[in-house]
Amino acid sequence: MTTTGGRRTQAERDAMTVEIGYALASAVFVAAVLFGAVAGPALLFELPRTVETLLVRGALVLVPVVFLARVVTVLYGYRQGAGQPNQPGRTNPDS
Repeated sequence: MTTTGGRRTQAERDAMTVEIGYALASAVFVAAVLFGAVAGPALLFELPRTVETLLVRGALVLVPVVFLARVVTVLYGYRQGAGQPNQPGRTNPDS
């Protein structure tokens, strides 16, 4: 990111806001899919009480971990992408 006197431009702030929104929205989606995949059978089918409890609690433990991992991964990738060239794969003509 290019800064002018230590301040970000409006375009940079807007891009960051969009990236944060994308990170949160995609994390919610991934967490919901994970919860449905792990706890779904316990909620849809008549399973033994122990299995139902294990599946639901397992989902409740995994969902926040996956949510945070997704947010961190997306935002870290955004931060790392700031220094990449506009044309990936091309090198500096002076090299």
